[in-house]
Amino acid sequence: MPTLPSRYRARTRNAARRPCRPDPVRTRSVPVSDIEIRDDRAAGRLEAVDGDEVVGRIEYFVLEAPERAVVPVHTIVEPAHEGKGIAGSLARELYDAARREGVAVAPLCPYVVSWAQRHPDEAPAADPELLRAAEEWLRAHPDRF
Repeated sequence: MPTLPSRYRARTRNAARRPCRPDPVRTRSVPVSDIEIRDDRAAGRLEAVDGDEVVGRIEYFVLEAPERAVVPVHTIVEPAHEGKGIAGSLARELYDAARREGVAVAPLCPYVVSWAQRHPDEAPAADPELLRAAEEWLRAHPDRF
């Protein structure tokens, strides 16, 4: 097999070290600070709203026993708004609201679980007994979500 000229080897080696920069996609970018987060308690949804459009939400229920807790089940961000920090803002507000109200959070939503693991200072670990009770409640109410 023939060897490549050294100048070509250097260029390909350096190219492999540079990050790939895809062409920018032109989308309407909305700063997270312009997103309003509101809690629709009756529906069990924490919603991220841009103007009059709901662009993301966390669906949850409130567990009453063994202790009162907010249980997030799903996090959904509309595809056009993904990658803008909306899901993280929703998770942060969920934990902040629970802290203000003095209730625990028992996350069953995979996104909220991973967010909590990345932010242990903002999201205290849930009691395993509370998580089991939340899972049992969800199994007993399969039509809720």
